Amino acid sequence: MKKVLVIEDNKDVRENTAELLELGGYNVTMAENGKIGVEIAKKTLPDIIVCDIMMPELDGFEVLQVLGKNTKTASIPFIFLTAKTEKIDMRKGMNLGADDYLTKPFDENELMEAIESRLKKHDFLKREFSRTIEGVSHFIEEATKYMDLDHLSRDYKPLKYKKKDVVFREGATANALYFIESGVVKTFKTTQQGKEFVIAFNGSGHFLGQLSLLSENGTYIESAVVIEDTVLYEIPKLDFTTLINGNKDVANKFVGLISNKLVDIKDQLVNVAFNTVRQRVAKALLDLHKKGILTHEEDNGISIAREDLAGLIGTATETAIRMLTEFKGEGLITIGTTKKIVIEDKKTLENIVMFG
Repeated sequence: MKKVLVIEDNKDVRENTAELLELGGYNVTMAENGKIGVEIAKKTLPDIIVCDIMMPELDGFEVLQVLGKNTKTASIPFIFLTAKTEKIDMRKGMNLGADDYLTKPFDENELMEAIESRLKKHDFLKREFSRTIEGVSHFIEEATKYMDLDHLSRDYKPLKYKKKDVVFREGATANALYFIESGVVKTFKTTQQGKEFVIAFNGSGHFLGQLSLLSENGTYIESAVVIEDTVLYEIPKLDFTTLINGNKDVANKFVGLISNKLVDIKDQLVNVAFNTVRQRVAKALLDLHKKGILTHEEDNGISIAREDLAGLIGTATETAIRMLTEFKGEGLITIGTTKKIVIEDKKTLENIVMFG
Protein backbone atom coordinates (compact mmCIF):
# COMPACT_ATOMS: atom_id res chain seq x y z
CA MET A 1 0.00 0.00 0.00
CA LYS A 2 1.43 3.38 -1.03
CA LYS A 3 2.01 5.90 1.76
CA VAL A 4 0.76 9.49 1.38
CA LEU A 5 1.63 12.35 3.72
CA VAL A 6 -0.93 15.19 3.78
CA ILE A 7 0.40 18.48 5.23
CA GLU A 8 -2.45 20.96 5.66
CA ASP A 9 -3.25 23.43 8.46
CA ASN A 10 -6.99 23.52 7.71
CA LYS A 11 -8.49 20.63 9.66
CA ASP A 12 -11.50 20.11 7.39
CA VAL A 13 -9.43 20.11 4.21
CA ARG A 14 -6.80 17.88 5.81
CA GLU A 15 -9.27 15.27 7.04
CA ASN A 16 -11.40 15.33 3.89
CA THR A 17 -8.31 14.86 1.71
CA ALA A 18 -7.11 12.00 3.91
CA GLU A 19 -10.52 10.31 3.77
CA LEU A 20 -10.61 10.45 -0.03
CA LEU A 21 -7.15 8.95 -0.24
CA GLU A 22 -7.91 6.20 2.27
CA LEU A 23 -11.02 5.27 0.31
CA GLY A 24 -8.74 5.12 -2.76
CA GLY A 25 -6.56 2.52 -1.07
CA TYR A 26 -3.72 4.66 0.26
CA ASN A 27 -2.10 4.61 3.69
CA VAL A 28 -2.41 8.23 4.87
CA THR A 29 -0.50 10.20 7.50
CA MET A 30 -1.49 13.77 8.39
CA ALA A 31 0.40 16.83 9.67
CA GLU A 32 -1.19 20.12 10.73
CA ASN A 33 1.74 22.36 9.84
CA GLY A 34 4.95 22.40 7.84
CA LYS A 35 7.33 21.80 10.75
CA ILE A 36 5.52 18.65 11.86
CA GLY A 37 5.20 17.59 8.23
CA VAL A 38 8.98 17.73 7.72
CA GLU A 39 9.56 15.61 10.84
CA ILE A 40 7.02 13.00 9.74
CA ALA A 41 8.41 12.91 6.19
CA LYS A 42 11.94 12.25 7.43
CA LYS A 43 10.71 9.55 9.80
CA THR A 44 8.21 7.68 7.61
CA LEU A 45 9.55 8.37 4.07
CA PRO A 46 6.16 8.51 2.33
CA ASP A 47 5.78 7.60 -1.33
CA ILE A 48 4.26 11.00 -2.08
CA ILE A 49 3.54 14.27 -0.24
CA VAL A 50 0.49 16.49 -0.66
CA CYS A 51 1.21 19.86 0.94
CA ASP A 52 -0.58 23.19 1.40
CA ILE A 53 1.37 26.37 0.61
CA MET A 54 0.10 28.89 3.18
CA MET A 55 0.77 27.38 6.63
CA PRO A 56 2.21 28.40 10.02
CA GLU A 57 5.69 27.34 11.24
CA LEU A 58 6.92 26.47 7.75
CA ASP A 59 5.04 27.25 4.54
CA GLY A 60 4.85 24.78 1.65
CA PHE A 61 7.81 26.30 -0.19
CA GLU A 62 9.99 25.98 2.91
CA VAL A 63 8.88 22.39 3.45
CA LEU A 64 9.89 21.54 -0.11
CA GLN A 65 13.26 23.26 0.31
CA VAL A 66 14.06 21.48 3.58
CA LEU A 67 13.12 18.05 2.23
CA GLY A 68 15.02 18.74 -0.99
CA LYS A 69 18.26 19.06 0.98
CA ASN A 70 17.86 15.63 2.56
CA THR A 71 19.06 12.76 0.38
CA LYS A 72 16.38 10.41 1.74
CA THR A 73 13.46 12.75 1.02
CA ALA A 74 14.67 14.79 -1.96
CA SER A 75 13.18 12.49 -4.60
CA ILE A 76 9.75 12.03 -2.98
CA PRO A 77 7.06 13.31 -5.39
CA PHE A 78 5.56 16.56 -4.10
CA ILE A 79 2.13 18.03 -4.91
CA PHE A 80 1.11 21.49 -3.74
CA LEU A 81 -2.38 22.34 -2.53
CA THR A 82 -3.19 26.01 -2.94
CA ALA A 83 -6.13 28.37 -3.03
CA LYS A 84 -4.02 30.75 -5.09
CA THR A 85 -3.91 30.66 -8.86
CA GLU A 86 -1.29 33.34 -9.50
CA LYS A 87 1.29 32.14 -12.00
CA ILE A 88 4.16 33.52 -9.93
CA ASP A 89 3.38 31.07 -7.09
CA MET A 90 3.07 28.15 -9.49
CA ARG A 91 6.37 29.06 -11.14
CA LYS A 92 8.12 29.38 -7.79
CA GLY A 93 6.93 25.96 -6.70
CA MET A 94 7.99 24.30 -9.93
CA ASN A 95 11.41 25.97 -9.76
CA LEU A 96 11.87 24.52 -6.28
CA GLY A 97 11.09 21.04 -7.60
CA ALA A 98 7.34 20.52 -7.08
CA ASP A 99 5.81 17.88 -9.33
CA ASP A 100 2.25 19.20 -9.58
CA TYR A 101 -0.39 21.64 -8.30
CA LEU A 102 -3.95 21.16 -7.13
CA THR A 103 -6.05 24.27 -6.71
CA LYS A 104 -8.58 24.22 -3.87
CA PRO A 105 -11.37 23.33 -4.00
CA PHE A 106 -10.63 20.12 -5.97
CA ASP A 107 -12.74 17.03 -6.50
CA GLU A 108 -11.93 13.36 -5.89
CA ASN A 109 -11.02 12.62 -9.52
CA GLU A 110 -8.53 15.49 -9.69
CA LEU A 111 -6.83 14.34 -6.50
CA MET A 112 -6.65 10.68 -7.53
CA GLU A 113 -5.41 11.44 -11.03
CA ALA A 114 -2.66 13.71 -9.69
CA ILE A 115 -1.53 11.13 -7.14
CA GLU A 116 -1.60 8.20 -9.58
CA SER A 117 0.19 10.17 -12.29
CA ARG A 118 3.04 11.25 -10.03
CA LEU A 119 3.47 7.82 -8.46
CA LYS A 120 3.51 6.22 -11.90
CA LYS A 121 6.19 8.66 -13.04
CA HIS A 122 8.27 8.14 -9.90
CA ASP A 123 8.09 4.34 -10.14
CA PHE A 124 9.21 4.45 -13.76
CA LEU A 125 12.10 6.87 -13.15
CA LYS A 126 13.58 4.97 -10.20
CA ARG A 127 13.42 1.61 -11.94
CA GLU A 128 16.72 0.17 -13.16
CA PHE A 129 17.05 -1.62 -16.50
CA SER A 130 19.92 -3.96 -17.36
CA ARG A 131 22.09 -3.39 -20.42
CA THR A 132 20.87 -6.59 -22.07
CA ILE A 133 18.33 -7.09 -24.83
CA GLU A 134 15.90 -8.26 -22.14
CA GLY A 135 16.55 -5.02 -20.24
CA VAL A 136 16.06 -2.92 -23.37
CA SER A 137 12.83 -4.75 -24.22
CA HIS A 138 11.61 -4.32 -20.65
CA PHE A 139 12.41 -0.61 -20.77
CA ILE A 140 10.48 -0.17 -24.02
CA GLU A 141 7.55 -2.14 -22.61
CA GLU A 142 7.42 0.07 -19.51
CA ALA A 143 7.90 3.25 -21.58
CA THR A 144 5.04 2.15 -23.82
CA LYS A 145 2.76 1.84 -20.79
CA TYR A 146 4.00 5.12 -19.35
CA MET A 147 3.33 7.05 -22.59
CA ASP A 148 0.19 5.03 -23.40
CA LEU A 149 1.47 3.91 -26.81
CA ASP A 150 0.86 0.75 -28.77
CA HIS A 151 3.10 0.94 -31.85
CA LEU A 152 6.58 0.35 -30.37
CA SER A 153 8.33 -2.93 -31.12
CA ARG A 154 8.86 -5.24 -28.15
CA ASP A 155 10.22 -8.43 -29.69
CA TYR A 156 13.57 -7.92 -31.41
CA LYS A 157 15.26 -10.67 -33.42
CA PRO A 158 18.99 -11.46 -33.20
CA LEU A 159 21.11 -10.67 -36.27
CA LYS A 160 24.38 -12.58 -36.72
CA TYR A 161 27.42 -10.88 -38.23
CA LYS A 162 30.76 -12.42 -39.21
CA LYS A 163 34.21 -10.88 -38.77
CA LYS A 164 34.78 -7.97 -41.22
CA ASP A 165 31.04 -7.57 -41.92
CA VAL A 166 29.94 -3.94 -42.21
CA VAL A 167 27.07 -2.94 -39.93
CA PHE A 168 26.81 0.55 -41.45
CA ARG A 169 28.99 3.01 -43.33
CA GLU A 170 29.65 6.66 -42.61
CA GLY A 171 27.29 8.76 -44.76
CA ALA A 172 24.66 6.04 -45.25
CA THR A 173 21.07 6.69 -44.20
CA ALA A 174 20.70 6.16 -40.44
CA ASN A 175 17.66 3.91 -40.06
CA ALA A 176 18.30 1.90 -36.89
CA LEU A 177 19.91 1.77 -33.48
CA TYR A 178 21.94 -1.37 -32.82
CA PHE A 179 22.46 -3.23 -29.54
CA ILE A 180 25.42 -5.60 -29.17
CA GLU A 181 24.53 -8.81 -27.36
CA SER A 182 27.89 -10.47 -27.98
CA GLY A 183 31.04 -9.90 -30.01
CA VAL A 184 33.03 -6.76 -30.83
CA VAL A 185 32.31 -3.95 -33.29
CA LYS A 186 34.80 -1.25 -34.22
CA THR A 187 33.45 2.24 -34.88
CA PHE A 188 35.62 4.69 -36.76
CA LYS A 189 35.70 7.78 -38.94
CA THR A 190 37.65 8.06 -42.17
CA THR A 191 39.91 11.09 -42.64
CA GLN A 192 40.24 13.01 -45.91
CA GLN A 193 43.51 11.16 -46.47
CA GLY A 194 41.65 7.86 -46.25
CA LYS A 195 42.98 6.83 -42.85
CA GLU A 196 40.85 5.41 -40.06
CA PHE A 197 40.42 7.20 -36.73
CA VAL A 198 39.10 4.54 -34.37
CA ILE A 199 36.42 5.92 -32.05
CA ALA A 200 35.81 2.82 -29.96
CA PHE A 201 35.77 -0.94 -29.70
CA ASN A 202 32.22 -1.76 -28.65
CA GLY A 203 31.38 -4.97 -26.84
CA SER A 204 28.42 -6.67 -25.21
CA GLY A 205 25.92 -4.19 -23.77
CA HIS A 206 26.94 -1.31 -26.02
CA PHE A 207 24.75 0.57 -28.50
CA LEU A 208 25.69 1.75 -31.98
CA GLY A 209 24.31 4.63 -34.05
CA GLN A 210 22.54 6.68 -31.38
CA LEU A 211 24.23 9.99 -32.21
CA SER A 212 23.71 9.38 -35.93
CA LEU A 213 19.95 9.03 -35.44
CA LEU A 214 19.98 12.46 -33.80
CA SER A 215 22.01 14.13 -36.54
CA GLU A 216 20.32 16.72 -38.73
CA ASN A 217 21.16 15.12 -42.07
CA GLY A 218 19.90 11.69 -41.01
CA THR A 219 23.06 9.77 -41.94
CA TYR A 220 25.52 7.71 -39.96
CA ILE A 221 28.36 9.90 -38.72
CA GLU A 222 30.76 6.96 -38.40
CA SER A 223 31.33 3.47 -39.76
CA ALA A 224 30.86 0.23 -37.84
CA VAL A 225 32.68 -2.98 -38.78
CA VAL A 226 32.62 -6.33 -36.98
CA ILE A 227 36.03 -7.56 -35.76
CA GLU A 228 34.78 -10.64 -33.89
CA ASP A 229 31.68 -12.68 -34.72
CA THR A 230 28.83 -10.64 -33.30
CA VAL A 231 25.13 -10.86 -32.48
CA LEU A 232 23.22 -7.58 -32.83
CA TYR A 233 19.65 -6.46 -32.27
CA GLU A 234 18.20 -3.79 -34.53
CA ILE A 235 15.91 -1.17 -32.99
CA PRO A 236 13.99 0.75 -35.69
CA LYS A 237 14.47 4.50 -35.98
CA LEU A 238 10.75 5.06 -35.35
CA ASP A 239 11.05 3.40 -31.92
CA PHE A 240 14.15 5.45 -31.16
CA THR A 241 12.65 8.82 -32.13
CA THR A 242 9.41 8.06 -30.28
CA LEU A 243 11.31 7.35 -27.08
CA ILE A 244 13.47 10.45 -27.52
CA ASN A 245 10.76 12.90 -28.58
CA GLY A 246 7.62 11.53 -26.96
CA ASN A 247 8.25 12.39 -23.32
CA LYS A 248 11.05 14.22 -21.49
CA ASP A 249 11.23 11.75 -18.61
CA VAL A 250 11.33 8.74 -20.92
CA ALA A 251 13.94 10.46 -23.10
CA ASN A 252 16.23 11.15 -20.14
CA LYS A 253 15.94 7.56 -18.96
CA PHE A 254 16.49 6.18 -22.46
CA VAL A 255 19.54 8.38 -23.11
CA GLY A 256 21.08 7.14 -19.88
CA LEU A 257 20.52 3.54 -21.00
CA ILE A 258 21.96 3.88 -24.51
CA SER A 259 24.73 6.41 -23.94
CA ASN A 260 27.53 3.83 -23.45
CA LYS A 261 30.39 5.68 -21.75
CA LEU A 262 30.62 8.90 -23.73
CA VAL A 263 33.08 10.22 -21.17
CA ASP A 264 35.47 7.50 -22.38
CA ILE A 265 35.31 8.97 -25.89
CA LYS A 266 36.08 12.41 -24.50
CA ASP A 267 39.05 10.99 -22.58
CA GLN A 268 40.24 9.28 -25.74
CA LEU A 269 40.20 12.54 -27.69
CA VAL A 270 42.09 14.35 -24.93
CA ASN A 271 44.54 11.45 -24.81
CA VAL A 272 45.25 11.75 -28.54
CA ALA A 273 45.57 15.52 -28.38
CA PHE A 274 47.94 15.92 -25.45
CA ASN A 275 49.72 12.66 -24.59
CA THR A 276 52.85 11.19 -26.17
CA VAL A 277 52.60 8.12 -28.39
CA ARG A 278 54.20 6.09 -25.61
CA GLN A 279 51.51 7.21 -23.17
CA ARG A 280 48.74 6.60 -25.68
CA VAL A 281 49.84 3.05 -26.48
CA ALA A 282 50.19 2.22 -22.77
CA LYS A 283 46.72 3.60 -22.03
CA ALA A 284 45.13 1.80 -24.99
CA LEU A 285 46.57 -1.55 -23.87
CA LEU A 286 45.40 -1.03 -20.29
CA ASP A 287 41.93 0.08 -21.39
CA LEU A 288 41.45 -2.87 -23.74
CA HIS A 289 42.64 -5.27 -21.05
CA LYS A 290 40.36 -3.71 -18.41
CA LYS A 291 37.26 -3.78 -20.63
CA GLY A 292 37.93 -7.35 -21.67
CA ILE A 293 36.54 -6.57 -25.13
CA LEU A 294 39.52 -7.97 -27.00
CA THR A 295 40.85 -10.27 -24.28
CA HIS A 296 40.69 -14.03 -24.11
CA GLU A 297 40.56 -15.27 -20.54
CA GLU A 298 42.44 -18.50 -21.16
CA ASP A 299 45.72 -16.69 -21.86
CA ASN A 300 44.91 -13.10 -20.84
CA GLY A 301 46.09 -11.88 -24.24
CA ILE A 302 44.82 -8.87 -26.15
CA SER A 303 43.92 -9.79 -29.70
CA ILE A 304 43.96 -6.62 -31.80
CA ALA A 305 45.10 -5.82 -35.33
CA ARG A 306 48.02 -3.43 -35.34
CA GLU A 307 46.27 -1.04 -37.73
CA ASP A 308 43.30 -0.93 -35.34
CA LEU A 309 45.59 -0.14 -32.43
CA ALA A 310 47.16 2.63 -34.51
CA GLY A 311 43.74 4.02 -35.38
CA LEU A 312 42.71 3.95 -31.73
CA ILE A 313 45.68 6.03 -30.61
CA GLY A 314 45.82 8.28 -33.68
CA THR A 315 49.19 7.32 -35.15
CA ALA A 316 50.73 5.40 -38.04
CA THR A 317 50.69 1.60 -37.94
CA GLU A 318 54.50 1.53 -38.13
CA THR A 319 54.72 3.80 -35.07
CA ALA A 320 52.35 1.59 -33.08
CA ILE A 321 54.36 -1.52 -33.98
CA ARG A 322 57.62 0.20 -33.01
CA MET A 323 56.19 1.18 -29.63
CA LEU A 324 54.97 -2.38 -29.00
CA THR A 325 58.47 -3.60 -29.80
CA GLU A 326 59.89 -1.14 -27.25
CA PHE A 327 57.44 -2.30 -24.59
CA LYS A 328 58.36 -5.91 -25.34
CA GLY A 329 62.05 -5.10 -25.02
CA GLU A 330 61.42 -3.47 -21.65
CA GLY A 331 59.58 -6.55 -20.40
CA LEU A 332 56.25 -4.72 -20.10
CA ILE A 333 54.48 -7.02 -22.55
CA THR A 334 55.03 -10.27 -24.40
CA ILE A 335 53.80 -11.00 -27.91
CA GLY A 336 52.80 -14.54 -28.77
CA THR A 337 53.13 -16.40 -32.04
CA THR A 338 49.59 -15.33 -32.98
CA LYS A 339 50.55 -11.67 -32.27
CA LYS A 340 48.44 -11.72 -29.12
CA ILE A 341 49.65 -9.12 -26.59
CA VAL A 342 49.99 -10.14 -22.94
CA ILE A 343 50.54 -7.46 -20.29
CA GLU A 344 53.38 -8.46 -17.98
CA ASP A 345 53.99 -5.25 -16.00
CA LYS A 346 50.72 -3.42 -15.46
CA LYS A 347 52.15 -1.07 -12.80
CA THR A 348 54.85 0.31 -15.08
CA LEU A 349 52.36 0.82 -17.91
CA GLU A 350 50.15 2.77 -15.49
CA ASN A 351 53.15 4.91 -14.52
CA ILE A 352 53.85 5.58 -18.20
CA VAL A 353 50.28 6.79 -18.66
CA MET A 354 50.58 9.10 -15.68
CA PHE A 355 54.11 10.44 -16.08
CA GLY A 356 55.24 9.57 -19.61
